[in-house]
Amino acid sequence: MPGVPAALKILILTPIEVLGLFLKPFTLLLRLFANITAGHIVILSFVSLIFIFGDAGKSVGGSVAGAVASIPLTLFMMTLELLVAFLQAFIFTMLSAVYIGTAVEEPHHH
Repeated sequence: MPGVPAALKILILTPIEVLGLFLKPFTLLLRLFANITAGHIVILSFVSLIFIFGDAGKSVGGSVAGAVASIPLTLFMMTLELLVAFLQAFIFTMLSAVYIGTAVEEPHHH
């Protein structure tokens, strides 16, 4: 970068660029993992409604009510999770392409 002192380039900018080079793929991985895991946790909580309403197997009527409540919610969440999975895959691919594209410098033609 023109106009930036050499000491600033060496002590601050270079370590930040090197860290960014290694941290960008890790942040993409963490983002994808968190978004996919969140959907699974919500589905697990909906299924656990069966056991909560059924009082851990003591109430059959509560279990049926929990199943009636949790099945539509779980199906809706699975549909939403499928949409999020496609969206996250698209975002992951686009951000990876941008990061790789910015890392590879094209030659200058004069």
